[in-house]
Amino acid sequence: MVSPRFVKTLFFASLALLVAAWIKGEPLPAPDAVLAAMQAAPRQTATGEAPFSVETGGVQYQVKPLYAYELNGLVVSRHDAETWWDFIHKEASDFLNVTDLCVVWGENLRNGVYQRLSYHSGQFTCFVRWEDAETGALFRMDALSNNHLLTVNPALAKKIRSVRIGDQIRFRGYLAEYSHNHGFAFKRGTSTTRDDSGNGACETVYVESFDIVRRGSTFWALAPWLGWLGLLLAIIGWFALPPHVARD
Repeated sequence: MVSPRFVKTLFFASLALLVAAWIKGEPLPAPDAVLAAMQAAPRQTATGEAPFSVETGGVQYQVKPLYAYELNGLVVSRHDAETWWDFIHKEASDFLNVTDLCVVWGENLRNGVYQRLSYHSGQFTCFVRWEDAETGALFRMDALSNNHLLTVNPALAKKIRSVRIGDQIRFRGYLAEYSHNHGFAFKRGTSTTRDDSGNGACETVYVESFDIVRRGSTFWALAPWLGWLGLLLAIIGWFALPPHVARD
């Protein structure tokens, strides 16, 4: 039989884990854990790929490739278009954009400045923040991109959605525009340079291949789930204790 002491220990241990996970967040790997391949600049080359049509979510999309594109980098923030609070993708019938990944590479990885910043993803944006002018001067905005990743391939979509902050990734595909006429005219473009910023500066990529080259911290990614599970089990265990068992 489960003892009251065990239930209390589980409850407070789970609570402590949740607090630690909230403080720690999803940590980025140390510079010596970042692969050299992640420091390479993205490769953008001409393509003769013709426009094509794809269908997903009951919507037909027209995709216009502009350039072949390859990116290696470290994921510092992400947004899943299927999250419950994302309403823009649903309102726009945009089911082709499965996930946005905010990625850094190059000098930002070589000098380690990426660890001194905070990142946050919105429904179509990636925000980066630094605490002091010295850090801001070291950080290269042209070595960060917010990537709107498109695919109708279920296996690719599953792999892309499995990416966590701190993962090192590689993907290939096309910088592309896409559109639909599902009840209204919809069109999204793409940046074709790493030097722009603000509205329209994100890269829209129709993904042909995607690899998670090295995973980040597994424990801290799972810590919030373990904490909530422990709390739930402790509460269930508490109410399951026989009435005559002392609970003080």
